[in-house]
This record gives sequence, C-alpha cells and structure tokens, in this order.
Amino acid sequence: MVCMLETESSSAMSDSVLSGLREWVGRSEESHDELTVAPLRGLAAVLDREDDSPALGDEIPPLAHWLYFLPQARQSALGPDGHPRRGGFLPPVPLPRRMWAGGRLAWVPGNPLRVGDVARRISRIESVTHKSGRSGEMVFVLVRHEVHNARGLALTEEHDIVYRAAARPAASAPAPQAARTEAPWRREIQPDPVLLFRYSALTFNGHRIHYDRSYVTQEEGYPGLVVHGPLIATLLLDLARRHEPGRFVRKFEFRAVRPTFDQHPFFVNGEPAPDGKQVALWAHDHEGWLTVQGQAQWA
Repeated sequence: MVCMLETESSSAMSDSVLSGLREWVGRSEESHDELTVAPLRGLAAVLDREDDSPALGDEIPPLAHWLYFLPQARQSALGPDGHPRRGGFLPPVPLPRRMWAGGRLAWVPGNPLRVGDVARRISRIESVTHKSGRSGEMVFVLVRHEVHNARGLALTEEHDIVYRAAARPAASAPAPQAARTEAPWRREIQPDPVLLFRYSALTFNGHRIHYDRSYVTQEEGYPGLVVHGPLIATLLLDLARRHEPGRFVRKFEFRAVRPTFDQHPFFVNGEPAPDGKQVALWAHDHEGWLTVQGQAQWA
C-alpha cells in the first residue's frame, strides 16, 4: 500500500503513452472458481481465529473472495517484480512499482457467497488516470468486479491499483497523518515474514515486496517488507467480526494512506457509530501514523 495524498501537476509521461494506456479502458475478462473450504481454513489460521471451521453451505467471511479467482500466470510469464508481465488484462503501465491503493465493496443482502458456490467474476477496466506529485509519477487504474453465484449478483467491487515511479533519493515524502491511538476496538498485529509469506501463499501473490527483503530494499527502495494492503483490510473487517459476530457487512471501503512494513507491530482499530449501523476502521503504525482508513456498514 502506498500513500495516495499527492497533488496533480504537469505530466512527464508522453501523451502517446498515456493515450495507449487509456485504450485499455473498457476491456473486460471473466473468470470462474469454486469457493472451496481449504483456503478459508488457511485464512482463519492466518487471522489467528479459533472459531472458524467453515463447512459446505456456510457464508464465506467478508473479503474472503480475495482467495479465489487468482491469476495463475506461468512462471515464464512473470515480470521482475514477481507479478505477471503487464499488457494482458491490465494496461502495460511503464512504471516499476505497483500496489493496491484501496477499494469500495458492496455485498447484496440475502445472497451471500457460500462455501461450495461455483462463482463467476466479471472484471472491467473503468479508468486510467495519470498524476504527478512530490514522490514522482503515478498511474491509477480502476477495475470494477462483479461476483455472481447461481442465485445472481452477490458482490460488486471497485479496486484501485496504483503504479509509481522508482524511488528517488531526493524525493520528499508526504507528511504523515496522526491517527487516534485509542479506540473501543483494538488489536495489535505482529507483521513478521511468516505472516506475510502465508498470506502471499493463500492469495498466490508472487509480488516480491512482501517476502524478498533484498529486492524490496535494493530495487524498490522501501525500508522493509511491505505488509499487503488486502491483508490489512481483511484484518480491519476481522476486527469488526470479532466484536459483532453474526452481522452481515453491507458495504466496506478503505484507502491506503501510508505503507506498513514488517519491522514493527501495527494496530487495527474500530469504533462503532452510535446508531450501530456502521463502524469506523483504521490502522496505524508503531509511531501512531495513520496507514489505512476505512468504514464498514452493516446490513
């Protein structure tokens, strides 16, 4: 996850390149998967839950659909960062660093995804946007997903992907935002390399920034292994599940504010609204800086 608080300015990327990238807008692909139980058991282990023993017909937890519809590119089709080479479904953005910047999800009440469902996901490139800020050029790609089961539409999702220029030694980082460090709901997370590796394995994520320390520090310029954005988002909703078990999440949105690294613990927090209809969720690092901000709405 990366900081998104940048201001738009003049473009250094050529107009022809940007025009070519925007030709990807409107492209779509469809994938199918069976929502089997084994990945859910793995996720429960990663989240350190004792009460999750999913069985056929059970609702899958919110965000557990990220364990399915996984890209399975051949080894020879991977790029130097461990991701599939660009230019397939996603546009071939000529910037080296790629991360998940946030998302917005809406589940359909009355039609939860269940263990055993044979599901279909339709994905579409909605927009390609170029910006340039203090830390260099960025390209944002917005992907919309619709997940269907045999009973119809179950989930819609807007997924923000950001591509960034290589780190520049003289570049100034955006000022961090202080987070509230006291909350009614709070959990400390130790993001050790084993946790990051297990989540990468669950999601078939070969991105080297999450497990290859020499690559992430020497090639991408980060101080340590990067904690997955989807993992932090999952931990935020898992916190809500621990305090409000049995409630159905209707909507969830989150955005990355600051990267989280593996050298220190971080914290996930939640505060329910007085009306009980939604909950503010956020994560902060060991220094108290806001890293992820989100909000969930109950059905």
